[in-house]
Amino acid sequence: MSKFNSHFRMKEEDAISYAKENLDFFDKGAVLKAAEIGDGNINYVFRVWDIDSQKSVVIKQADTLLRSSGRPLDVDRNRIEAEVLMMQGKLASEITPKVYKYDPIMCAVIMEDISDHENFRKALLKRQTFPKLADHISAFIVDTLLPSTDLVMDSGQKKDNVKKYINKDLCKISEDLVFTEPYKDYKGRNVILEENLEFVKRELYNDKKIMLEAGKLKNKFMNNTQALIHGDLHSGSIFVTEDSTKVLDPEFAFYGPIGYDLGNVIGNLFFAWVNAYVTDNEEKEFLNWVEKTIEDIVVLFKEKFIKLYKQIVTDVMAKEIDFMEWYLKQILCDTTGFAGLEIIRRVVGDSKVADVTNIKNVDDRIKAERVLIKIGKSFIINRSNFQSGKDYINEFYNNI
Repeated sequence: MSKFNSHFRMKEEDAISYAKENLDFFDKGAVLKAAEIGDGNINYVFRVWDIDSQKSVVIKQADTLLRSSGRPLDVDRNRIEAEVLMMQGKLASEITPKVYKYDPIMCAVIMEDISDHENFRKALLKRQTFPKLADHISAFIVDTLLPSTDLVMDSGQKKDNVKKYINKDLCKISEDLVFTEPYKDYKGRNVILEENLEFVKRELYNDKKIMLEAGKLKNKFMNNTQALIHGDLHSGSIFVTEDSTKVLDPEFAFYGPIGYDLGNVIGNLFFAWVNAYVTDNEEKEFLNWVEKTIEDIVVLFKEKFIKLYKQIVTDVMAKEIDFMEWYLKQILCDTTGFAGLEIIRRVVGDSKVADVTNIKNVDDRIKAERVLIKIGKSFIINRSNFQSGKDYINEFYNNI
């Protein structure tokens, strides 16, 4: 009897046995090796390869306990991730890794190994530039999100999808870490530089205006079932080469506001921008590329959104140009607010980014964190004023 007939958390040797027994992928008799390569807080990721042919596959497994803290977490997140990856693969095949199999018993999704790509966050820290990133990521967001709205889908089918992709455990993580704790540290989990503690108290904890606007955005996140979003589209979920971009890890996917995905991408680029600016202002090529990429993502998103909108929207009311323009304006407003929330939570909360924590000089880090908090606050409070890429660029230079 197979040991894979009931769920258990696999180790490297189990991943090899699983690949031999359950995957029609490797040649019979192939000698396999495995390595656990996951660096996130939630799941376990195994790369399994044939030592002769170097043919390889990735097995991502969800355990019943959260990897970082050991607390219980619903394994249905793995089903959601697998189904969303397959859906994204149909809509944006060049930007989504192939899914070979989903195993509901072992809570494992087996997918293409993209080891030839580099983690985007790590590449940014090395000041690498990617001329096609803006084009690729804007296409991914438009092509995967707009078709899942009820502007395109049958409204009944869309409502069934909302129910199918309720992701309450992962959404709760976001509701706390992104929308609540940076402003009310009610669980005592925030991690703040001592030198910035009074700054954070003044700018966040004691500022009723930012608390109100963050609360409004939290309410929108929880109640606007606009599209089937990725839900965690930060630079660590993007992998890149000079010519290719791959988006992974939609385990946080649910029906939420489109601007949340777009805002996360933009917010994470600000970490790289501020890091380079305060630590090495001579990196002109990289700084110019980040600036242009932020601007281009907004410009290209708008262009691609309008083009696809006119092609596929079926709702008769939504076909009106005035409605389309209003709808897009609301997305761009949401985008800015969510970008600000992402920026602030990575500075103040306990789920930080290397773009900030790797700044070795304390004075540089103090400056970087304060600049990011000021930019994040402006994005949240003044979000209705940001409708172009240039608006983001101007805000950076107003605060740096």
